[in-house]
Amino acid sequence: MAARLVKRCSCLLREATCLAPAASPVGRLRLARVAHKTLTSSATSPTSHLPGPLSQHVEKPRVFTPYPEHQEVDSLIEKATLPEQLLELVGDGHCLHHNHAALAIIQLSRLLSEKPADKAWLLQEARFQQLLHLVNSQITAVWHGTLVKLLRSLYALEIPAASRELRSVEQEVRWRMRRLKYKHLAFLAESSAVCMQERGSQELLAELLLHLERRWAEIDDSRTLVAILVKTGHLSESLMNRLEDKCLELVEQFGPEELRKVLVVLAAQKRRSVPLLRAVSYHLVQKPFPLTKGVLLDLAYAYGKLGFHQTQVFQRLAADLLPYMPSLTSGEVARCAKSFAFLKWLNLPLFEAFAQHVLSRAQTISLPHLCNVLLAFARLNFRPEQEEPFFSLVHEKLGSQLTSLDPALQVDVLWALCVLQQAREAELQAVLHPDFHTRFLGSGSPKDQGTLQKLLHVNSTARLEHPEYTGPLLPASASVPRPSANRKVTPLQKELQDTLMGLLGTPERGSFMVVTQYGWVLDAEVLLDADGQFLPLREFVAPHLAPPSGSQPLPPGAKRLAFLCWEFPNFNSRSKDLLGRFVLARRHVLAAGFLVVDVPYYEWLELKSEWQKGAYLKDKVRKAVAAELAK
Repeated sequence: MAARLVKRCSCLLREATCLAPAASPVGRLRLARVAHKTLTSSATSPTSHLPGPLSQHVEKPRVFTPYPEHQEVDSLIEKATLPEQLLELVGDGHCLHHNHAALAIIQLSRLLSEKPADKAWLLQEARFQQLLHLVNSQITAVWHGTLVKLLRSLYALEIPAASRELRSVEQEVRWRMRRLKYKHLAFLAESSAVCMQERGSQELLAELLLHLERRWAEIDDSRTLVAILVKTGHLSESLMNRLEDKCLELVEQFGPEELRKVLVVLAAQKRRSVPLLRAVSYHLVQKPFPLTKGVLLDLAYAYGKLGFHQTQVFQRLAADLLPYMPSLTSGEVARCAKSFAFLKWLNLPLFEAFAQHVLSRAQTISLPHLCNVLLAFARLNFRPEQEEPFFSLVHEKLGSQLTSLDPALQVDVLWALCVLQQAREAELQAVLHPDFHTRFLGSGSPKDQGTLQKLLHVNSTARLEHPEYTGPLLPASASVPRPSANRKVTPLQKELQDTLMGLLGTPERGSFMVVTQYGWVLDAEVLLDADGQFLPLREFVAPHLAPPSGSQPLPPGAKRLAFLCWEFPNFNSRSKDLLGRFVLARRHVLAAGFLVVDVPYYEWLELKSEWQKGAYLKDKVRKAVAAELAK
């Protein structure tokens, strides 16, 4: 067998040598290719053992040369810098074939990418129409790579969707979809998916998404993966699931830019993929690559949007952002502060730097940016060290521009000032005036109902914390509790109710989930006489209810106690400090004449038996009464 193979190879080489002088350079190249092909396949091809002259094999040439040789016209297309140079190739003695026409159209789209005004002229140019006709007449012979680029170029040149040439290219792409390499599919997804969606090419887009999903295992590089994720992930749920799995596989190859893009895509789609977020967080913490300002801001935004908490990532983001503070714009500072507020992450050096940035740009910072910083401070109950100059600037800006803000934003700003105990009488009057708040009283939209709830808190601040305030106030009808959509009782609240009922003995001595006219709900309410015994609640006046109930005045020395459960989400991240909203609630309940019994989750979880829970509540009540008597 080996001897026969060597003999046939030697015969092949001798015949190829004899034919080579009579052939052109191109022919010699083709013969060499044939010789190479026969050498590498003769051992396995069944026809290699058949008798017959060698010339039969040499004369089957063209299947081995799918691409024509590089010609002068190719160089002219590549070097063209003006559309006219490309159009002159049409009918100028140059022999253009279909691929040349496609390459010329691709180059035209590149040259006109920055000149949208010239696109309309090009569509009317007769020579351009000849190029389109030439491509269309032999579209089946255009190479794969050139075909997908041609489709992108036709979209970029804004060829009409009804154009015969465009429809022909789209149809050819559909027919070849199975034969295209995955890199060509990825190119279509990256460059043309948006145009397909905008132009109504739904069938082509659907087939592209289907093939991307079916062949997702062929993705082997991070750039392709991220490009498909960004451009088409939101168009197909099943494709997005596959891409997330592939991200977990290739996440070790991601650089900071790829990590940023993945997180921003997840945030834009509100996809809280916990395994992927954990993997990305791990690499952000473990890898020492530098993070640019833009990457840091986008990461903070994505984590805040998704509500995903990872302490080490937040520590790195805060530490890496501090050196960039002098170069941040007011908009970037506002955006960053808002992101960390969503995350409930209070980094004192970073937030002090935010406040210093605002003060250093007092003359140029816009009111919307200042409002976003103020709202972030209020959410975390943060007061800067330079409290007086900071809030003086806030009041100065609001004094002349408050009424220019959106009504809902005006309420948010005043609510933030109430949380931080910085609201002034004139500002309270502006949002509590009937001409202002009437628009929210009769509205049933969830957004307006949320704004009305904040207005009720502002109204309570004016009543309870500003004794000099003379009005106006919200009407009494605004304080009447509205039916809520099945308010759920948390496990902590349920256990508190059960334990407290065991201490009270009878239901008349306590109330649970008490809705007050101040806009807050008490988890439980009890009444103690001077001797520390529980009294029936319903017999005595209750001015805090909406509307007030009862007629019998409280006995001398009697005290109202309000039990407030503080759940895990009520606190700053990794902290025992309440968020600003719940600090305001506690202040209002105290100002309304209650003794507050705080029941935080981290203390309650340590109690294992019913006896321990009952003893805990008794001790809390004794301490609250003793603190009141000590005053």
